[in-house]
Amino acid sequence: MRLPAILLTLLVPAMAWAEEPATNAPALWGSPTVDNGACCKTLGEVRSNIDRLDREIVRLIAERGRYVHEAARFKANPAQVEAPERAEAVVKKATALAEADGLSPKVAEAAYRAMVRAFIDYEQGIFADAAARGDAPWKK
Repeated sequence: MRLPAILLTLLVPAMAWAEEPATNAPALWGSPTVDNGACCKTLGEVRSNIDRLDREIVRLIAERGRYVHEAARFKANPAQVEAPERAEAVVKKATALAEADGLSPKVAEAAYRAMVRAFIDYEQGIFADAAARGDAPWKK
């Protein structure tokens, strides 16, 4: 009988950390830092701005994807998709841009490495689809 009470004592504080914060309450600590302190008065306002930015980020990633699709046309075969020097140059440039714009270079690096990997996989899929259609000049 004693074990459940001990477990409850351990779990209740952990559950408190898992609850969703109120989106309409004022910040609990710190001062506003976005837009010269004009934003943000509530978590809801923060999230609204993040949602707005996510729409723009996804639009830009989609545009980047169209160029990746276009790049496949210039490659003689699927082996040319993996371009480690180019991938490293893209990541290095992103981390430099991040530092200049006040973003953690670690965040930029992680995001770009994941994005570059996803687009390599996407471009390999373009070649696989072309091969499935019988439109694979590198196999002739």
